[in-house]
Amino acid sequence: MRDASTDRGAVNLRWADALIAGLASAGVEQAVISPGARSTPLVLACDRHPRIQTRTLLDERSAAFFALGLAQSKGTPVILIATSGSAPAHWYPAVIEASHARTPLILLSGDRPPEAHGWGANQTTDQTRLFGSQVRAFHDPGTPGDTPNATAFIHALGIRAATESRWPRPGPVHINLPFREPLIPEQWPAPPGTAEIHPITPPTLPQLPPPPEQLERIARSISGRPGLIVCGPGRFDDWFLRQVTRLARVIDAPLLADPLSGLRFGPHDRERVVTRYDAFLRSAGHPGGAPTEPAWVIRLGAPPVSRAVTDYLERSRAPLILCDPTGGWPDPDFFTTEMVRADPAGLCQALADLTPRPAPGQWAARFLELERRAAPDEVANSGSYPVEAQIIRQLLSCLPAGSLLFSGNSLPIRQLDSWSGSGETPLRIVANRGVSGIDGNVSTLLGLAASGNRVVGLLGDLALCHDMNGLLAAPGLDAVIVLLNNAGGGIFGYLPQARLDSFERYWLAPIGLDFEQLACLHNLDFHRTTGAAGFRPALEQALATPGVSLIEVVIDREQSMALHRQYWARFEGKDE
Repeated sequence: MRDASTDRGAVNLRWADALIAGLASAGVEQAVISPGARSTPLVLACDRHPRIQTRTLLDERSAAFFALGLAQSKGTPVILIATSGSAPAHWYPAVIEASHARTPLILLSGDRPPEAHGWGANQTTDQTRLFGSQVRAFHDPGTPGDTPNATAFIHALGIRAATESRWPRPGPVHINLPFREPLIPEQWPAPPGTAEIHPITPPTLPQLPPPPEQLERIARSISGRPGLIVCGPGRFDDWFLRQVTRLARVIDAPLLADPLSGLRFGPHDRERVVTRYDAFLRSAGHPGGAPTEPAWVIRLGAPPVSRAVTDYLERSRAPLILCDPTGGWPDPDFFTTEMVRADPAGLCQALADLTPRPAPGQWAARFLELERRAAPDEVANSGSYPVEAQIIRQLLSCLPAGSLLFSGNSLPIRQLDSWSGSGETPLRIVANRGVSGIDGNVSTLLGLAASGNRVVGLLGDLALCHDMNGLLAAPGLDAVIVLLNNAGGGIFGYLPQARLDSFERYWLAPIGLDFEQLACLHNLDFHRTTGAAGFRPALEQALATPGVSLIEVVIDREQSMALHRQYWARFEGKDE
């Protein structure tokens, strides 16, 4: 039997222990693991670290999106572990999403040692910089060393990687880790906590204050002039919500709040929050439509979900003041005339402190009146509003305070944008809008649920089909999946492709699955309702039932499209 100092398996484990201890000392607490041999030292190190909680998922793509959901839930990095070969390549869609959504992940890929590469060794491929420009940093520290300096280095690398994943631009960091066999020690080294590694205080992330000269210039440009504050998707805290609403009050500006901004629900001041812009901004310039003369726009967060907002800003040609503290340039329409590199809450607070003059006349009042006119009323119950509006109204009225609502892409997030409105009950709405894919939605939803929150998801039928393997993570979690089943890619029905003879074959792509059988396969509580009738009782039962429930809402796609168009026509004066 080898001595622990020469036991290659023990050397591998001590090396992995030091790396995981470094990550943990920088605030990392969760690891998502897919089974494999070459990553064994990393798995053992996570398993025996007292502060790391682990979860095992077979499918690497699902595991990556699950880790993404965990990271979104708490805003802290999550470890992702897979073996060598094709395994880490399955992470790529989630890595792209994490990069664009600025979600911190720590990617630890096990690898074969250098002598295995280029010689046809099994399960071996070039994993160097596998994720290209999608990661904030890439590290390949080589095979484990067994000196005090080598241990200190890999421990420090863990701290560094966790920090790189959070600042200055949050996102994934990849560490490729080659190990020589044997991968399991003959004599196990001391567990974490007894190794002589100097502790470190987790790094404090800096906040960028706005430059005084730029502040004064912006304050002069908005003072006494009609303008808009647009808050797009972002992970904003309560301090930001208070400061941005205070600024809106000081300058009497409408605050267009994306469903992913966090501004629509909660006890903060919502007097100037506008949520139903998707209806009336489409018809700006028509009788009953929105005003077309904003003199300026301040945008905070990522680009908004609503195409109506971006089209409106393009037509208005208003100068755009864009705030992004991370060095990005999130302006796909090239509107920006002034870029502010500052903390958004700090910018709002400092601008409000300079007390610019409010907008003249009835500028904000006009938007608030349109907001009132766009709100669903008792007519919704008679079917004059789309069924999605009725489903969303019932869903939001049932959710308890502090709930997480995950939205799929394509139509679900747009339906939420149109119909969620605003309310006093604090809720958080989350979606994978980095690259807006329908892949990994189930896994992300269940990753959010793994943080201990009760999560409700709103998904389309294609998104659920695309990530059925995600349901393998359901045991032990509490979540409700509301499935809007409109028999295919319903969003394409609103696009020019719908006029093509090949529309159903190439774009609508109905799948015809029996979702009750899918629920049975994964031991999910199942409910089916046609339209909005019966949805509320099914939802209330699902919320009261432990585990994961699936509620299928069967939607008449053609009727829904007709009612949406009828609703939008109200703001073009066609129904008055």
